[in-house]
Amino acid sequence: MVGLGGAILTSLNGVVGSGIFALPALLFAAAGSFSPVAILIFACLYGSVLLVVAKLSTVFRQSGGAQLYTEHAFGPAVGFQVGWFSLAVNMSAAAANFHVLVSYVAAIFPFFDDPAIRLVTMTALILVFTSISVSGAARSIRALAIGTVLKIGPIALLVAIGFAQNGVPVEVNLPTFSNFESVALLLAFAFSGCDVAVYAAGEAKEPRKTMTRALMLNLGGVAIFYALVQLAYAATAPDPTAVDIPLAAMGEKLLGPAGSLMISLAAIFSIATYQINTFFLIPRLAYGMARRGLLPHSLAYLSPRFKSPAVAIAAFAAVVAALTLSGTFEILAVLVVSVEQLGFLAVIAALVTMWRRNDAGLRKTMDLRWAIIVPVATGYILWLMSQLEATSVIYMGVMVAIGIALYWLSKSSAVKQDGIDLPEGRSF
Repeated sequence: MVGLGGAILTSLNGVVGSGIFALPALLFAAAGSFSPVAILIFACLYGSVLLVVAKLSTVFRQSGGAQLYTEHAFGPAVGFQVGWFSLAVNMSAAAANFHVLVSYVAAIFPFFDDPAIRLVTMTALILVFTSISVSGAARSIRALAIGTVLKIGPIALLVAIGFAQNGVPVEVNLPTFSNFESVALLLAFAFSGCDVAVYAAGEAKEPRKTMTRALMLNLGGVAIFYALVQLAYAATAPDPTAVDIPLAAMGEKLLGPAGSLMISLAAIFSIATYQINTFFLIPRLAYGMARRGLLPHSLAYLSPRFKSPAVAIAAFAAVVAALTLSGTFEILAVLVVSVEQLGFLAVIAALVTMWRRNDAGLRKTMDLRWAIIVPVATGYILWLMSQLEATSVIYMGVMVAIGIALYWLSKSSAVKQDGIDLPEGRSF
């Protein structure tokens, strides 16, 4: 079973992946000295959405997150679409990250730059992460804990050295509104994944308490961590032309080549830990959907020895491997932010619908604060979606069409084993 520490680790590693290594330069270019404040503001706005997810996590006992909540509120067809969106984007993101991971390794060890070696290395990594995930929750959480220390430690050390050598910047210049808008999607991407711990809520100890605490503690911790990194970057003022590797440039300015190498190694551990987290969480979403008759019945198989969804993990790994080796993941990868916002809108609508129906006595547990939280969360999501390019809308329409086709195809080989259980004992 996953405790509070494990839930925080899965949530943390759903957020802090490769983005932190490119974020500081892009944010500073757009918002200057205001960028650390912008991070905290966006964390508060994102927190209103996360409160909705956290509230719904107190109602359900099972894994699935947004897919589970929307399936209960609106039926299997809508629930399948939300689950399909999440599976597709996470599989494509995992495939993209394997290319990034091997590129970082090749930057240190040029041997891995050979195309054939790259393919063999990516295949081997997929097999390793699959094995870790199949071996059970306890081993996956231990691997996450080790990886988290190895990726957070060097960055935290770099921040401390940056402040020690250059002091802490205190001057803040307000950006123009247009510049502030320009960082909206960037920050949305930076915080995306904060809710992923609920995908495995069914394996958590006392999930209705654990998930809420984990989500909110993680958001606060990540926001402060990001803001401190941004402050240290502004104080250090590394090479502004190194937009793709700002933390490595910062490390080189503070510690010379050793600093750059330290951050490059941290990036490798960061992406690898993110991948372990993805291989642990996302197959459990497919497993839950299969148990409720939304995906082929074979995906609902549970390993007798490790108590892990072995077939769902293997199927997830197979699709990721196909995307990784073929390179056909670019279109899905650009949908990460837009698809997440659609999912959040569906979750907010699910909370409102369940409140109106008073499912599991939900109405008694929500006070007047929710009359502020829900509109703020909805307005924040709609504002973010207004920043999207038209091509994203077209891609989302294509994904919906594919999702409808997959839903009808899946029904032919699906078997419903579970309903959706609420605390009062009712099943839907």
